[in-house]
Amino acid sequence: MSFERVRDIQTKEDLADFIGEFREGLVLNPNDWENPDLERFLAAMEAWIRSMDMYAKNSGDNEVISPSWSTFAKILCASKVYE
Repeated sequence: MSFERVRDIQTKEDLADFIGEFREGLVLNPNDWENPDLERFLAAMEAWIRSMDMYAKNSGDNEVISPSWSTFAKILCASKVYE
């Protein structure tokens, strides 16, 4: 899966499909992942979020500057307990 796939996401269903494909990629090809376990994945997520402004400046991808942080936090919290 590539970053180009991210550009296709327009709806919550698109995002859910992307996450399913993302998870499947981990299951099928764990060696392709630098951060294959939850602790490393969340540490990398935290680090990337903290450096997003620099990413936006260097890449010109200004869309990352104004996402709904609250919604993403709710998704993470719900994922902790959702069965």
